[in-house]
Amino acid sequence: MNQELPDINIDSSSLVREEVYTDQKVGSVRVLTPVTTDGDIDASREVSYFGQTQVMTAAGPLPLNFELKADSLASAFTMFGEAAKESMEQTMKEIQEYQREQASKIVVPGQSPSSKIQMP
Repeated sequence: MNQELPDINIDSSSLVREEVYTDQKVGSVRVLTPVTTDGDIDASREVSYFGQTQVMTAAGPLPLNFELKADSLASAFTMFGEAAKESMEQTMKEIQEYQREQASKIVVPGQSPSSKIQMP
C-alpha cells in the first residue's frame, strides 16, 4: 500500500479570524476578519460577513447559510432577515429543480430503447 498522500498545507496568505455572534434564537452572524500570520489584522483585505439560520419544513429543519454584503457588524444584523428570506427562496427553487430532475429520471418499463423488458 504505497499510495502517495497529497500535501496538506494551510494557505497563510488567506488567513482569517472567525467570530460568531448569535441571539441563540433566530441565527448567527459569522465575521471573518483577515489576519496576517502574526494574527494582526490584514487591512489590505475586506472583512466578510455570513448569516446562518435554519427554518422548519415538512421534511425537517433546513439549514441556511448566506453571505451578508455588509460593511459593519451592525449593518450585517440589519440585513440578516431579508438575506435569510432570499436564501430560503433560492434554496426552495433549487430543491424544486432537483425534484424535477429526479422525477424526469424515473424509468418506466418499455420507455427506454435499451430496456430488455418488452411490453405486450
